[in-house]
Amino acid sequence: MAATKRPSPAARAAAVCRWLFLPVALPVAAVSAVRAVPADWPVLAVQLVAFTPWLAAPGVAALALAFAGRRRWQQVVAAVLLGCQLLWIFPLDVREPAAEATAVPLVAMTINAELGGADAASIVGMVRDRRVDLLAVEEYTPALERKLTEAGLDQLLPHRVAHAREGAGGAAIYSSYKLRETGVLRGTQFTMPVARLMLGGGSGTDVQVVAVHTLAPVGDAVQQWRVDLAAAGRVDNGTGPLLLAGDFNATYDHHEFRSLLAGTDGTRSLVDVAASLGMRLVPTWPMRDYRLPGVTLDHLVTSPDIRGSNYSVERVPGTDHAAVVATLHIRGS
Repeated sequence: MAATKRPSPAARAAAVCRWLFLPVALPVAAVSAVRAVPADWPVLAVQLVAFTPWLAAPGVAALALAFAGRRRWQQVVAAVLLGCQLLWIFPLDVREPAAEATAVPLVAMTINAELGGADAASIVGMVRDRRVDLLAVEEYTPALERKLTEAGLDQLLPHRVAHAREGAGGAAIYSSYKLRETGVLRGTQFTMPVARLMLGGGSGTDVQVVAVHTLAPVGDAVQQWRVDLAAAGRVDNGTGPLLLAGDFNATYDHHEFRSLLAGTDGTRSLVDVAASLGMRLVPTWPMRDYRLPGVTLDHLVTSPDIRGSNYSVERVPGTDHAAVVATLHIRGS
């Protein structure tokens, strides 16, 4: 009887790679489908798509396994999946406003204070060091309001529109320029104040500012999250500059966020400052507590007549969100 010929070590290794390919590639394929199709996906899909940029690593691993496993169909699938990841990491639809020689500079900052627990002295120190002109605070509580005043914020930014609330529902806008409150967004879970910032100084330019804080897409809240994002996207800025600053609880990979940028009719062009400067992958959450890869939930979003520069993400003690700071160059009228 002839002895059974055993597969070579190389053949056995290739077989193992072919089997390993499936559990590595399938999650990439599933999340890629959610990223590619602009549908009202269920809550788990919405949460997973936020981590799309991190799928590049298993995408590379899937491609390596496909070539080691010597299966052409696996190689093709892995190449397509990795190509999609690269396209989404470096998206082609990012809007980049043109520079303006007559632009008025405004340093803007936003911070989610996590139930008012953010360290007030650190916030005020950052405002002082970065010479911040406008500050939006989410999860703004009465206790945090008092602590910010005691830390000297009122001397640096004397004008404010404040809606302090216990818990996560409050928000405030502080400014070195005059502010006039014009209302709050309707139908949102948390208070999102709207104010008119008057730059003055002969520029003749007013900026409409909204402190944005959408409900997180957790459990049954995913539909309210969509309502909140849509409300922010419907803000009517008329013909003047617009700034939406805050915790959107959404990344550029969520089609709901990209729809906000495009507008409901696809004709209005808003700009995500981080994306326009090639820094959209710098995470703003979680800074602590959660063992999760970092994602970018906090944004400065502007009308196209505002150009951003000097963008940075800064840690603040006492909150799981980072502060986002940038210089905005606002076209004068």
